[in-house]
Amino acid sequence: MHLSGPAGTGKTTLAFHVANHLGRPAILLHGDHEFGSSDLIGRESGYRKSRVVDNYISSVVKFEEEGRALWIDNRITTACRLGHTIIYDEFNRSPPEANNPFLSILSEGVLNVPGLHGRGEGYIAVHPGFRVIFTSNPSEYTGVHRAQDALLDRMITIQLGHYDRDSEVRITAIRSGIPVPDAKTIVDIVREVRGLGVNNHRPTIRACIAIAAIMAHRGVRVSADNALLLQVCQDVLSVDSAKITRGGEPLIPQRIEQIVRKVCGQRDKTPGKRRNKS
Repeated sequence: MHLSGPAGTGKTTLAFHVANHLGRPAILLHGDHEFGSSDLIGRESGYRKSRVVDNYISSVVKFEEEGRALWIDNRITTACRLGHTIIYDEFNRSPPEANNPFLSILSEGVLNVPGLHGRGEGYIAVHPGFRVIFTSNPSEYTGVHRAQDALLDRMITIQLGHYDRDSEVRITAIRSGIPVPDAKTIVDIVREVRGLGVNNHRPTIRACIAIAAIMAHRGVRVSADNALLLQVCQDVLSVDSAKITRGGEPLIPQRIEQIVRKVCGQRDKTPGKRRNKS
């Protein structure tokens, strides 16, 4: 399984959830630009030397020495041998060639370990219980490689997007401990800011949780008259937003203030008040 989507869409959380339902031990692996194949399957580490002295005949002394390099399995080899589940988080941050061992694993059910060929163990049959869950960010993200087509062809890719509003509200309320009405206001502010700019991926649900956690820590409610809400939104959301300027001056702080007052103003207009005006 391959879970693909922007940051903050719950790919890693979903991967852990799926792995938990598989009921097998799980191994977490993070993509890294310095990875090579040996970082996944293992390498020779150290050297073992043995010496036998044969003095069975007192007048004859016989020496026998044997040297052997020590092989240490890495996480992929261990998982293939024992049938564990691999959660390979942001796998496309690793160079494409580092992930080549998965080609034979996912198609033929065999792990090719070149370092063991001289010992007659160069090929390891993959345990029937072995599973792997990949996650990846879009290729335009910084530090991300384009995955090889041969590997993508062996996966089932599921595209993930941002949560719907109700899910974001529930997650924000649970993770921060603030009341649901306040969580709704914060989520609506963040979703409005998300609409600014070009890619519309940021800010994510993490911004909602951060703002809500600060408000809960300070023990204050969310309202347009609360200076802390505007200050926190400026601090958290300005970094993630599009860099819109006018005359060299950033406009994002102004836009965030407008959005905060707009969303809080809509919240203050309760259905009862609207009915009275009509």
